[in-house]
Amino acid sequence: MGPTSSREVTQLVCQESDLQDGQMKEVEIEQNKILLVRNEGKFSAVSGLCTHYGAPLIKGALVGNRVRCPWHGACFNTTTGDIEEFPGLDCLHSYKVKVDCGKVYVTASKQKTTKRVKEMSSREPGVCHTVLLIGGGPASLQCAETLRQNKYGGRIIMVIKDEKLPIDKTKLSKAMNIEIEKILLRPSDFLQKHDIEVWTEKDVVSVNTEGKVVTFSDGTTQPYDQLLVSTGARARALQVPGAEMENVKLLESYKDAAGIYQMSVGNKVVIVGTSFIGMEVAAYLSDKAASVAVVGKSEFPYQLSLGPDIGKMTMKMLEEKNVKFYMNSGVAEMRGENGRVKEVVLQNGDVLQADVVISGIGVIPNSDFLKGSAVEVDSRNAVVVDKFMRTNIPDVFAAGDVVSFPLALREDKMVQIGHWQLAQAHGRVAALNMLKKQTEINSVPYFWTVLLGKSIRYTGYGEGYTDIVFKGNVEEMKFLAFYIKGDEAVAAASLNFDPAVSKVAELMASGQKITKSQAESQDLGWLQLP
Repeated sequence: MGPTSSREVTQLVCQESDLQDGQMKEVEIEQNKILLVRNEGKFSAVSGLCTHYGAPLIKGALVGNRVRCPWHGACFNTTTGDIEEFPGLDCLHSYKVKVDCGKVYVTASKQKTTKRVKEMSSREPGVCHTVLLIGGGPASLQCAETLRQNKYGGRIIMVIKDEKLPIDKTKLSKAMNIEIEKILLRPSDFLQKHDIEVWTEKDVVSVNTEGKVVTFSDGTTQPYDQLLVSTGARARALQVPGAEMENVKLLESYKDAAGIYQMSVGNKVVIVGTSFIGMEVAAYLSDKAASVAVVGKSEFPYQLSLGPDIGKMTMKMLEEKNVKFYMNSGVAEMRGENGRVKEVVLQNGDVLQADVVISGIGVIPNSDFLKGSAVEVDSRNAVVVDKFMRTNIPDVFAAGDVVSFPLALREDKMVQIGHWQLAQAHGRVAALNMLKKQTEINSVPYFWTVLLGKSIRYTGYGEGYTDIVFKGNVEEMKFLAFYIKGDEAVAAASLNFDPAVSKVAELMASGQKITKSQAESQDLGWLQLP
């Protein structure tokens, strides 16, 4: 077998005949969970837990030399361990595998290892080039890291309106009182080590694309050579009398989440909006507030996105936790005293008592600072980009929730999709194209929501679907749903049906169309579920 270092251990993990091509096995060496994969006759081994939230990859979808996480869709190369699709920032460790006389051996570290940070450069003296990143979300951070991973030696400045470093914002509606340290995407020393400057509490008010300079609200300016607009989207405010009162809240930042949590504990909460943010906040506060009332325009939550059956199921879940729903209605006005709401009056005349009102009625792209610039913005305020994340102005790129981009999955239809994973993918593609490494955005959208510990996963692009085909049972909370448009399944959602959605995402990523007849067939053998 040959010598190994004192910090490594080599272990017999299986017989060569135990795994066929396209199969994987989880093994443990010195407390390290390791994923052993056989593909085209060759064995490889990588860390067994996803670097995003630690999901067991053995339960994921393996296609060729790529494994897709069953929880949130991150993809890893099973030979190198490199992350190939998001969410998550880090790679897997890869391990030496040797086959000897029909036996398979893996050499691993004696220390517990989970994630591997891709090698990154830092700033090089004498390189007079600046990339300015406006925004502190996943697109901006991924762009910065991708630049350094590809040996960019210039200056990187990330400008953030908020007071915090980049955080995992997906947690804010799911765990509102979480400590900031637990959701920082990168600590400040990591950013400093790789010469990624972060300027917090800096608000951009204008961009001069001819002079290549950005102006901030404090009057200062910063020139750039290349610019990334990744300012995200802001929560849409309620436009009704009384909406300006101080206990009417939007959830946009860590400070908002912490404030809403403190105001809500033991008090009467009214949530306006029954999409992902509103429902997650309602679920989280259901056992913390004195009462939670949810107001929605449709008959059921998620009626347009996930459909009425899933909406009805989620509504029942929350009703069992004493959340009250006021559907087919909207807010007419809010009444209060001393600048604080006391009552929410609905359009049907119902009056709800309220100590805090939270609005979750959609978002508006943050592109106002581009007014007066030559950067193209569409009628919905989204910055228009091509498949290389380029705007209509040379050296100005855009990424994340602020953009409208061509979706490869839908024949390059221009879409605006606010998914965490896509924002990261946008940031990576923008960085590579800044470096003249021509790369197109071709990610398959992947999304998840969590209600009372239950995770609904979603992949594809379902806008305009006309029918939903269910496998399993929605009422029993174990199902796979296919969203049908014409003769094609254009999206899928699931609950307790892993790794079905990740399998569907991999099929879509490989360019395969899923037909309506496949979705309707009793036999799901084509999906190759375990």
